[in-house]
Amino acid sequence: MSVVNQTIVTEFILLAFGDLHQFRILLFIFVLLIYMTCVSGNVIIYLLIKLDASLHTPMYYFISVFVILEIIFVSTFVPKLLDILIAGGNRISFAACFLQLFCAVAVGEAECFLLTVMAFDRHLAITNPLHYFGIMSQACTKLALFPWISSIVSSSILTISTASLEYCGPNKINHFFCELAPLQKLSCSDSYASSMATSVAGVVGLLVPFSVIIGFYIHIIIKVLAIKTECGKQKAFSTCSSHLIVSSLFFCTAMTVYINPSNRHYDKYMAFIYLVIVPVLNPFIYTLRNKDVKNAFIKLLGKKQKQ
Repeated sequence: MSVVNQTIVTEFILLAFGDLHQFRILLFIFVLLIYMTCVSGNVIIYLLIKLDASLHTPMYYFISVFVILEIIFVSTFVPKLLDILIAGGNRISFAACFLQLFCAVAVGEAECFLLTVMAFDRHLAITNPLHYFGIMSQACTKLALFPWISSIVSSSILTISTASLEYCGPNKINHFFCELAPLQKLSCSDSYASSMATSVAGVVGLLVPFSVIIGFYIHIIIKVLAIKTECGKQKAFSTCSSHLIVSSLFFCTAMTVYINPSNRHYDKYMAFIYLVIVPVLNPFIYTLRNKDVKNAFIKLLGKKQKQ
């Protein structure tokens, strides 16, 4: 009986964008600018919502929760990516790797569920305006907590099932952060159950919420088209357009990565769009297409100039 010498993996090596080594500095500057823009843009929106009384409504309450999630989301992996690009810090400990995985999955799923809650909020506001504030005043906090609780439970299951696999080498991850599919491929034990759990989570966390959002908006469009005045139609559509654009960008890019996680070489580039590019667009979508936020920003600037 032969004895196989197995080593226990204590750290992983993130290959990131090693094939673009000649553009390392340019990529670092690009990612750093995106990260700073994303964080500062979301902080500004959060402060506007908190400081302007006219934005103290359920819709903007959910947006304030969403921008917090966005800041946490990009901060989960972008600082490490910057470290890899500028200092070559591509090593990550076993514990840190799975902590990063847990945070990324938890916050990502929380955003999926929160976008669904926001679609429900818009649906209720347009289809049942008389009872809207009465219902949301009681359910607002509970609806905001639901994404956090459900995503933490789901992320815990996925992280534990993946971390419980045996890792005896190699330890090189072809990605810029600790991702489910590349980690499962590195396992020297059977990862079928963990891969299936990832696929199921992708369906439950992405396809189901996206389908619910589409259903809400189909009903919203039917209701809005029934409004007789053009002004009423424009006002109804304007309250939904920003959320619909953000949801479409988020879910369409995420589904290309997670619905069939096969660890393809180009998945990390698709993930880069979903995890880095899309979040930086959201603050601009919510400000450039939202009159209330723009008015609050102008009002805030006016107060500062008077002071």
